[in-house]
Amino acid sequence: MVNILITGGAGYIGSRLINQLSLTPAIHITSIDTYMFDQKLKKNTENVTYLQGDVRDQKLILEQIKKNDVFIPLAAYVGAPLCKKFPKETQEINFDAIKFMCENLSKEQKVLMPVTNSGYGIGEKDKFCDETSPLKPLSLYGKTKVMAEDVIMQRENSISFRLATVFGVSDRMRIDLLVNNFTYIACFEKKLNIFEPHFRRNYIHISDISRAFIFALDNFDSLKGEIFNLGLSDANLTKEQLCIEIQKVIKDFKYVIVPEGEDPDKRDYFVSNKKIESKGFRAEFSLEKGITELYKYYLSDQFRPSKNY
Repeated sequence: MVNILITGGAGYIGSRLINQLSLTPAIHITSIDTYMFDQKLKKNTENVTYLQGDVRDQKLILEQIKKNDVFIPLAAYVGAPLCKKFPKETQEINFDAIKFMCENLSKEQKVLMPVTNSGYGIGEKDKFCDETSPLKPLSLYGKTKVMAEDVIMQRENSISFRLATVFGVSDRMRIDLLVNNFTYIACFEKKLNIFEPHFRRNYIHISDISRAFIFALDNFDSLKGEIFNLGLSDANLTKEQLCIEIQKVIKDFKYVIVPEGEDPDKRDYFVSNKKIESKGFRAEFSLEKGITELYKYYLSDQFRPSKNY
């Protein structure tokens, strides 16, 4: 039996990851989450224990360190607007809690951590960012994630995934993420004004993130001590190209380029995922399939609007 602690287990990525990992009988998962977005605390199952708690509670974390073999720290304030609104909490959760955890883990215990390829900030023109590219985070979110990655990679038994911008449906749905947001606007408003349409980004479906974590657990010894970009190589797109992809699914969607406008989010980079692909993992959930999934979800009775406040 492998005992895994997942912090932020009721979040956008965490809830989906637990659903996938819990299908493996030889794994027991403990999930910790504050439930700050009013999610419902799920009932414990045979191989998942759900706790309501805060990663800043050092006594709670020390108790869990004694019980678990693998640590997947997903708990974080995510996204530039949220982190700007709550800078103290962002520092405490995104970095301080990670540092405390690493200081108290044994050498044998394993860490699988998602950070963000937002750390690349603004990439060079006509050049892909790989894991050796300089990190130039533009937001507090990006800066705290870069700091946290540095801490965990001082340990031998750690793996860091620099996630592309995530899209797709989850139990704790987020519509502020770029693909999810543009598709939402296309679905309900039918028209979108875009600023600086040449800004580039890489994307990955949320199911491929779960697949990558499972792959890492199964191949830990060959991946440990390494940093990997994690994205869909077919989805290095500008904002305008993303709009064109959405139009393939939502035919009556229109977008308008506003030349005099300025996007407050200055991230602009394409990302190479060749390193993780050379290890045998490749993201496979296409952007078109994800947009179609989102479109059907938004029009269904399951959809409930939410904010990443």
